[in-house]
Amino acid sequence: MAALGGRARAAAAALLRRGAAPGAAPRRHRHKEKWATTAPRIPPTRLALHHFDVNYSLQLRDLWPSVRAALLCEHKYGALLNNFSPVDHVTQELELLDATDFVSEALKKRGAALGEAGRGESRSQEGSGEGRTVMQVETMTQAEMSPPLPASISSNIKCYTFPRGDITRFRPARPDALGLLDYYLMDAASLLPVLALNVQPDDFVLDLCAAPGGKTLTLLQTGVCAHLAANDVSVSRTKRLHQILHSYIPKEIRETVSVTSCDGRDWGQLEGGTFHKVLVDVPCTTDRHSVTEQDNNIFHRRRTKERQMLPMLQLQLLMAGILATKPRGEVVYSTCSLSPLQNEYVIERAVEIAETQFDISIHIEDLSHFRTLFQDTFSFFSDCRLGELVLPHLTANFGPMYFCKLRRM
Repeated sequence: MAALGGRARAAAAALLRRGAAPGAAPRRHRHKEKWATTAPRIPPTRLALHHFDVNYSLQLRDLWPSVRAALLCEHKYGALLNNFSPVDHVTQELELLDATDFVSEALKKRGAALGEAGRGESRSQEGSGEGRTVMQVETMTQAEMSPPLPASISSNIKCYTFPRGDITRFRPARPDALGLLDYYLMDAASLLPVLALNVQPDDFVLDLCAAPGGKTLTLLQTGVCAHLAANDVSVSRTKRLHQILHSYIPKEIRETVSVTSCDGRDWGQLEGGTFHKVLVDVPCTTDRHSVTEQDNNIFHRRRTKERQMLPMLQLQLLMAGILATKPRGEVVYSTCSLSPLQNEYVIERAVEIAETQFDISIHIEDLSHFRTLFQDTFSFFSDCRLGELVLPHLTANFGPMYFCKLRRM
């Protein structure tokens, strides 16, 4: 019996060494855990951060540590006022919280600077040209060299943000008496591509990759679109777009919007040369989401091929947007990525293809005045070769947001 007990204890010890408990079923009757085959060994957020460390440290150099820290910190939002809902009391409420409409504030400062430049020019003309002061010359040079502001900068778009360094959160949006919500919370940098698009009265506008709907809603706030086509390839995301429109836009205005779920790459063939303005806000690596959220992360291993093909998809969508514009029409391309491969290189390749394969000449517009105009609200990357890039910063944690404007000649 003692020998039998000793053998039992030895068998139990062997089972424990192999990770099984005494009394467990024999190995052939046990089911293997599925966890090891389905759970990623490295979370996609860590893969994304490693990828960005390798690539963005070369691109941004000394700026990368601060941008990295901002990406990992709480995102800052702006409150886009809904002009289709009574907003006077909302404006007063936000201003009591020390929030300001960053668009109108920028315009006020710009107007004051131009006024001072004009007064300096008048004073200088009273004397000889040689009598100009250095400050007058510098002021005039800034005014003369600044490109004219797009008309939509002074449009109805109003977006409130808290000051730099203020991390106060906005309350959730509330419905008015008709059930329309009073404002829409979004990354304030997402307004910049819409402002750059410069929508004019009676323009036919296409939002090629419209869902979930923030930029579509912003376009409608201008109040000047003769017709807006909002498209997204994803049916589920298009449902979200419909929800946004019903929550913020009156029925009579919604009737001027056509919502479709087509492959945006085919749009140039479907309705080529139709639109005055086209917004191409393409799918991208969504850098902030990629380092903070596990769900729907483009850096998941099963989505590796999809991620590698992003620049090709982005190029195809931009080409479709270019072909959808009328001659002299304008396209704004945007991403929420810092990657030059998804930003400047896509622009360069599209310009080349438009010229060589479609005999279309493309002019890249100068948007440097956006950097000057909105420097109090956003942190811009000064070395962006084409277009403009908003960098996340701990005191102004918007973005990333890249945008570039093209004109079809």
